[in-house]
Amino acid sequence: MNNKDTKVIEEFGEEWSRYKYDNIDNSTLLENFKQYSSIFPWSILSDQSEGFDMGCGTGRWAQFFAPKVKILNCIDPSAAIDVAKDNLKNFSNIRFFNETTDTCSLKEGSQDFGYSLGVLHHIPDTQAALSDCVRLLKKDAPILLYLYYNFENKPLWFKLIWKITDFVRNIISKFNPTFKKVVCEIIALVIYLPITRTAFYLEKLGFNVDNIPLADYRKKPFYQMRNDALDRFGTRLEQRFSKAQITEMLTKSGCNRIEFSNETPYWCVVAYKI
Repeated sequence: MNNKDTKVIEEFGEEWSRYKYDNIDNSTLLENFKQYSSIFPWSILSDQSEGFDMGCGTGRWAQFFAPKVKILNCIDPSAAIDVAKDNLKNFSNIRFFNETTDTCSLKEGSQDFGYSLGVLHHIPDTQAALSDCVRLLKKDAPILLYLYYNFENKPLWFKLIWKITDFVRNIISKFNPTFKKVVCEIIALVIYLPITRTAFYLEKLGFNVDNIPLADYRKKPFYQMRNDALDRFGTRLEQRFSKAQITEMLTKSGCNRIEFSNETPYWCVVAYKI
């Protein structure tokens, strides 16, 4: 029961304490949320449903699940759990657990649904972490998952650009927190912002911008670019997976009826516990 990187957890706690998402309009967050959740089977939820948010961070996605269920269990091992408690204080049906995937105290086979969005690829053994999530589910219960993908649907030049950025990430992620934050702020300003605004106007002119790096941010606030630049370049541990690898991990975890979204961000997937 030691599937964690203590330094990564500590740094994510610092990140989410800085980017609390308490000053972002909910309509903006809702549009983001729909990208992740468009394939989720909402019809299975009721006022008797209980589920979990594994790696809840600031609780920005929990606020959209909580009104639809009886109990939502928000789980995060970092200091972000305190930010989530504050952001979600108006909900009386949310419980908070400062725990990891392998120490989660929820009863096995007790949950009607679960989700983990952008979390498990930052855990040393992603397969084991996913299995820990699935074991919490009841039979036939769905899990919504988002894992970083390996750009398998992108051209070679796109992958080469990522290789360069990953080399840079491995350097920046080892900086002290203050210097790291400054560097990532600069990256957001001089790289993220110009590229995304270019993509925005090219799309207005009728061009297909799907293969422009960072194009998914073209309609998102600069605040999110700043956060995600730190998330991308400040993280020591990052893993990426193909659709086939994610399918294999879900199958090994005891899931079937695996359905992927074909929209950004890749790969969002829903599966059901056997």
